[in-house]
Amino acid sequence: MLQRPWWKACPSAAWVERGTAGDDDAAKKEGSKSVWALDRRVDPLLGRTLPYWPEASGAGGPQTCNNSPALLAEHHRVNGAAVRTRFPPEPNGYLHLGHAKSMNMNFSLAFERLAAAGAPPKRRETVFRYDDTNPEAETKEFIDSLAKDVAWMGWAPVKTTHTSDYFGVFYELALELIKGGKAYVCHQKPAEIEACRSVAKARAALRALEASGEKPPPQVVEEARVCEPTAHESPFRDRGVDENLKLFERMRTGVCPEGECTLRLKMDATAANFNMFDQVAYRIKHCAHPHAGDKWCIYPTYDYTHCIVDALEHVDYSICTLEFETRRESYYWVLDALDLYRPKVFEMSRLNVSHVVLSKRKLTKLVDNGHVVGWDDPRMPTISGLRRRGYSAAAVNAFCRDVGVTRNENFIEYARLQHFARADLEERAPRRMAVRDPLPVTLTGDASHFKGYDAPNHPTDASFGTRSLTLTHNVFIERDDFREADDKDFYGLAPLKWVRLRWCACV
Repeated sequence: MLQRPWWKACPSAAWVERGTAGDDDAAKKEGSKSVWALDRRVDPLLGRTLPYWPEASGAGGPQTCNNSPALLAEHHRVNGAAVRTRFPPEPNGYLHLGHAKSMNMNFSLAFERLAAAGAPPKRRETVFRYDDTNPEAETKEFIDSLAKDVAWMGWAPVKTTHTSDYFGVFYELALELIKGGKAYVCHQKPAEIEACRSVAKARAALRALEASGEKPPPQVVEEARVCEPTAHESPFRDRGVDENLKLFERMRTGVCPEGECTLRLKMDATAANFNMFDQVAYRIKHCAHPHAGDKWCIYPTYDYTHCIVDALEHVDYSICTLEFETRRESYYWVLDALDLYRPKVFEMSRLNVSHVVLSKRKLTKLVDNGHVVGWDDPRMPTISGLRRRGYSAAAVNAFCRDVGVTRNENFIEYARLQHFARADLEERAPRRMAVRDPLPVTLTGDASHFKGYDAPNHPTDASFGTRSLTLTHNVFIERDDFREADDKDFYGLAPLKWVRLRWCACV
C-alpha cells in the first residue's frame, strides 16, 4: 500500500511511518503485531467474521480480516510497538454523553481489555479524527468545540486529523475504482434509487421465503417485478470506463449542477444486506468546506471514506456502535476493492440514559427551534452543557468506566450519573451551608456566645482547613427544622427544647 503513487501525497504518510523511529528491534516485534496474533476465542475486541473470510469457520486462530501476509507485515512494520485506535466524531454538533463513552473506550478501555487478554500494548495510540465530509452541516464552531471537549475530558490523542485532508487521495482512489469497473456515474434521482432499492428488498424477501419453502404473498411477488430482471439496478450501472471517467471529471470541475448525478460503487445489488446496494461514494455540493475551503465541489460520503482513512492511518481497531454493524460488509468491500489494509472492527451498544436525549438530530432540533440557548446550555447532555452544570471530567469518565462496554442494548438510570457527580464532589468540594426555605430566628442570651466559631471545610479531610463562622442574634434555619409541637422522633427545634446550631452553640 505504501508503494502506491498517491501515498506520498497522503497526509498520514508524514507521521504513521515516523512513529516507529524510536522503537528498538525488540519493541517492533510486539505491540500491534501481538494483538493481531490473538486467538479469536480470546480477542476481547473480536468483530463478526464475514462468511467469505478464511477464518469464517468456528475454529481458533487469529483474525486476519482477509489481509494478505504482505499487508499485515507492512502494517506491523509501520505501527511498530503501537496499538492504534481512533475517535472520529463528525463536527456537525457538540459532543455529548454518548461520545464520552466512545472516548473512554477508544482512549482507555480498549487497551485495558487487550492487556487483560494477554496482549498488552507497548504503546497506546488514539487518533482524534474530524469526520468532516458534509460541508453543509459542519461549522468552525463545531470543530473548535470538539477539540475543547476532548482536551477537557483529559484525553491526549497521538495525532489530530481531518478526513477532509484526504480529499485528494479519495479522488485518486475513486479513479482506480472506475478504471477497475467497480464504480460508475449514476444519473438516477433519489426517488428512483429508492424505487430500485425497494425492488431489491422485495427480491431478497422472495428468495428467503422460497428457501424456507413458504409460499410468498402476492404483494411481495408484485413488488419483486420478477419479469424485469434488471429492475433492481440502475440503468447506468453498465456504463463504460471511459464514459464514467469523463462524467466524473465533469462532476469534479463543477460542470454538473447539484443533484444531477452521483458516483456509486458497483457492489452487490442482490445482496440480503442492503448496505451493499451500490452505495453513493461522491455527490455534488457547490459550497465551501469549513476546513478544506472551496477547492472541491464534489464531496465523498461517510461510507466511502471512513474505512479508507482507517486503513491509511493504520488503525488496529475501528470501534463503533451497533447500528454500524450492517455496514461492516460494505466497509470491507471498499478496502478489498482497493487492496488496502483492513483494520479489525468492533461494535458496541449505544449509551442510553433515562430522561436524556442523545440523538444528535433531536438535539439539533432543540437548538435550532430555540428550546435551549445553544449547544452548551446547562440543560443539554453535551459535554459543554454538563461542564456548565457543574460536572467534572473525572465524574463523567468515572460514569463511563462504570457503565463499561457491551454488545447488549442497555438503559442506564440518570441517577447513576448523578451518583458519580456526588462521589467526585465528596472528595474535592469544600463544604458550605445554605438555607433553602428560611425561617428567621432571633437569639438572646449571654453575649459571650455571639462570636466566631471555626468550621471545617471538609468533614473528613483536614487538609482543606477551616473557616470562621460568626454567630449573630439573627439567624435563619430551615422551616422544616422547627415544630410548635415536639415529637420524640423529631430532632429539630421546638418550644422548651435545646438543639445545637451546626459548628456553634446550643440554643
